[in-house]
Amino acid sequence: MTNTPIDLKARAHQAMLEAGFRPDFPPDVLHEVQLLKQRVPKDNGPQVRDLRSLLWSSIDNDSSRDLDQVEYAEKLPDDATRLLVGIADVDACVPKGSATDGLAAADATSVYTGVTTFPMLPSELSTDLTSLLDAKDRLALVIELHLLDSGEVDSYEFYSAWLRNRAKLAYRSTGAWLEGHAPVPPAVASVTGMEAQLRLQQQTSESLRGLRKRHGALTFGSVEATPVVEDGELKDLTVSQHNVAEDIIESFMVAANVAMAQYLKEKHSLSIRRVVKTPRRWDRIRAIAAQFGATLPDVPDPRALSEFLDQRQVADPAHFADLSLSVVKLLGPGEYIVETSGSEHEGHFGLAVQDYTHSTAPNRRYADLVTQRLLKATTASLPGPYPEAELSAIATHCTEREDAARKVERLMRKVAAASLLSRRVGEVFDGIVTGASPKGTYVRLLKFPAEGRVVRGTQGIDVGDRVQVALVSVDVAQGFIDFERR
Repeated sequence: MTNTPIDLKARAHQAMLEAGFRPDFPPDVLHEVQLLKQRVPKDNGPQVRDLRSLLWSSIDNDSSRDLDQVEYAEKLPDDATRLLVGIADVDACVPKGSATDGLAAADATSVYTGVTTFPMLPSELSTDLTSLLDAKDRLALVIELHLLDSGEVDSYEFYSAWLRNRAKLAYRSTGAWLEGHAPVPPAVASVTGMEAQLRLQQQTSESLRGLRKRHGALTFGSVEATPVVEDGELKDLTVSQHNVAEDIIESFMVAANVAMAQYLKEKHSLSIRRVVKTPRRWDRIRAIAAQFGATLPDVPDPRALSEFLDQRQVADPAHFADLSLSVVKLLGPGEYIVETSGSEHEGHFGLAVQDYTHSTAPNRRYADLVTQRLLKATTASLPGPYPEAELSAIATHCTEREDAARKVERLMRKVAAASLLSRRVGEVFDGIVTGASPKGTYVRLLKFPAEGRVVRGTQGIDVGDRVQVALVSVDVAQGFIDFERR
């Protein structure tokens, strides 16, 4: 056990290296970025629409500057809605085959450790030239969706456009306002028409979410712990609560990604799909449901699982995040695959959609940047930029790197939690089992956002079980938190 104070940023940098990332941009990439800055597109000709007058807005985390997505909604006379999702045109500044592209391909994702961010692209790009910052003219790829009042998408269109983000908003303050808990954010109040625009976006999101729920999309509660660091010293772990502002972005993101996948399929283009396969541990999910008096079918059914989760959220909202975590663990992670023309793969079990890709975060995920290039080639009737074998290798690598990124992020949450728990050895906590396998049994505490390994007393417990555990020891540098069952 160690109680020695730790430099969290240095530990995060070490964790990145240990996980095979390259957290420091090499000189050739930094030099190339300076040259790229001189070639930022100013005008791409008459085929690029000018949509800078629309009331675009973005909603993200308070500190985010790597903004990939902006939104705009417009009510049509027939009660339909025109929804526009603007995606940063990262490809315009990061050419395929460049040194910057090569490094992005190698790391494949930005990594958010809570104490510091390791961007996939140099900050001069990801937080400036390729970011949809407020009050800046930016080139974007627009996904335009025509939505019926039911939430169904009956047509879509893709094109390039110039746009300008009129309101850079944050989840916490925007959600609190939309839910009636806080005043209108200054960034909304200062723009004429923006309040009505955000209300329409909320209404549109509710229609999209309602349709997805009818199809069986799963709703989860989440517990995300973020370190609070002041003057370089760790003070606390805060837990953010999901709100309607996040629902808006999630709904628009899902609709845009589904449309992108369907368009590439219709055009017989290769595409990278994001899939969450039918859960292998459905039997354990059924057993957890049975503990609450619910019966799930023998065959995995997202609609039945969705109804069960909705019922539990209403019946016991205080513990819904714990139930959600158990089910998420049993569903398993997503992965990237390549879909060829005429083939059909398993869809996204959690979202209850057959066709799904990642396309809305090209600053943060390499798979999205690749999809952007596939879209450009398809809309221009040009040969695909990637042969099937290369695209398959990219999909496999992106899956592996996202898994590695999650491990780094999870490790740093554990390092922060171990640091704060180092003075509480011997205390007894209530927890929920989050993992049970030959590799170990893990428990997350209910009243403190920390997870650790059960080193004694693991017999007879499984994912989703409630247990009492005593804190045996911590190793801050390794993020080890060890419990024994009581």
